[in-house]
Amino acid sequence: MFYGGSIFFVVVFVALTAQSHRHIVDKATAGMPLTEEVRLGKHVWERNSCINCHTLHGEGAYFAPEVGNVMTRWGVLDDPELAYEMLDGWMQAQPSGIEGRRQMPHFEITEEEMRALAEFLRWADQTDTQNWPPNDAG
Repeated sequence: MFYGGSIFFVVVFVALTAQSHRHIVDKATAGMPLTEEVRLGKHVWERNSCINCHTLHGEGAYFAPEVGNVMTRWGVLDDPELAYEMLDGWMQAQPSGIEGRRQMPHFEITEEEMRALAEFLRWADQTDTQNWPPNDAG
């Protein structure tokens, strides 16, 4: 009885593991390849602690806007150069100095890092999030 039950649950575990792997590969991956530039962008995101203010697909702080769909909101998802220009322009304009608004600090980010961050955000925007965030504004 013990051995039979153990074998049964090992088989169930292996089957669920295979099903989970198949689901992740087929359904839950990004629609854009993971490149070295995307990897560098993720490092820029982490090094500057962007998640301490922003959310990415609902994870992080809620002080600043959701950025998991920012490239779609800006209308630059399919244009890497325009995505870089929009992000670079936004980042260069910070802090805005508008009284009473939350202010984003100024970061010293190189052009290569800014391009990589734009690619990381484009990559994140193409991830199948199963309709998250629930609205366009995040």
